[in-house]
Amino acid sequence: MKYNPINKSLFIQNRKNFTAKIQPNSLAVFNSNDIYPISADSTLPFEQQRDIFYLSGVDQEESILVLFPDCPKEKHREILFLKETNDHIAIWEGEKLTKEAAFEVSGIKTVYWLKDMEKIMFELMTQCDTVYINTNEHYRANVEVETREDRFTKWLKNKYPAHSVAKSAPILQRLRSVKSQIEIDLIQHACDITEKGFRRVLNFVKPNVWEYEIEAEFMHEFLRNRSKKFAYTPIIASGNNANVLHYIENNQQCKAGDLILLDVGAEYANYSSDMTRTIPVSGKFTKRQKEVYNAVNRVKNEATKMLVPGTDWAEYHVEVGKLMTSELIGLKLLDKADVKNEDPDWPAYKKYFMHGTSHHMGLDTHDYGILTEPMQANMVFTVEPGIYIPAEGFGIRLEDDVVIKKTGEPFNLMRNIPIEAEEIEDIMNSK
Repeated sequence: MKYNPINKSLFIQNRKNFTAKIQPNSLAVFNSNDIYPISADSTLPFEQQRDIFYLSGVDQEESILVLFPDCPKEKHREILFLKETNDHIAIWEGEKLTKEAAFEVSGIKTVYWLKDMEKIMFELMTQCDTVYINTNEHYRANVEVETREDRFTKWLKNKYPAHSVAKSAPILQRLRSVKSQIEIDLIQHACDITEKGFRRVLNFVKPNVWEYEIEAEFMHEFLRNRSKKFAYTPIIASGNNANVLHYIENNQQCKAGDLILLDVGAEYANYSSDMTRTIPVSGKFTKRQKEVYNAVNRVKNEATKMLVPGTDWAEYHVEVGKLMTSELIGLKLLDKADVKNEDPDWPAYKKYFMHGTSHHMGLDTHDYGILTEPMQANMVFTVEPGIYIPAEGFGIRLEDDVVIKKTGEPFNLMRNIPIEAEEIEDIMNSK
């Protein structure tokens, strides 16, 4: 791994929090992701399934975590099954986790090789009543492939049909949405790497550069700072491309006078950052561009103040819509008649700001969290309003990642990343 070791106390505490929520005499199973094929012998880079990482810190393929807190045999209350390492694997792929290294990463003492899994599982299944399986129930999930977890669940339910089955997802949705200080520090580190990439880009951009060249500048800085990749597919959208919300081609030339919407973030240790900034290709905003830019920034700043414990996610978005409506009237993009005659299910402001303002952040860019439950301290949210004006050839979005505090305004993890229009102009013109 490129990232520095994580204190295993994080994973030990995460397991304690999880097992405290499951039914008596229950067992829970978590699988790593597959390595997904492309064609021939080519594969996609491995990405660990976030739940097994959250509970163990194990970051390699063909791994299984079993938690059975009421197991009669104490050493079987936490078990890791790992792909067996050997000299051949070490030469061709690099050494996998040894049993000793797995303990150092996870704090789990009992480690078996994967070849012993079925035999050990039979013993465990004779001792438990309920099995917690791990299904993907994220509100944005749309999974068409059968995962390693899916295949394991099929095998388990077929071999042990008399056991009760429960879901880990609701427990993990709540646990993962509230971050520990170690997790907040890891997300902060990812944000700091993103800052370095952004400052590099501010000194690089000029008329006629290509969007993919800007993407390359970010990637160079991310890799230099122990990030293995972008946290999500980057958006480098110049001119009218910014009005395509998920524009990812990044293959156009940046023209003088245009704006570039940069929606990028580094990952670090599997934790995400999620930043959006909008900058002028020529190093200076026009009067109109700056008017719209400052309107978006004001909405972002006021929306951020609403992210406090007890806030309802749906009501929050209604209030942000009111802020945006006022700004759009000020920009003469809407008038009072538009608002008076609006469809309540699609308010007038949605013509120019059609997406949500905030989502949970963490191990996933759109992280776990139950949106029908009130916000809590130590949840991490994005704040990302935007105004998109195809008729004027530009779109502006600004986005920071913030931590909800017990009292007061949220803590901005991107507080050091330039955002004020004048600061961006100053940096771009100081080359």
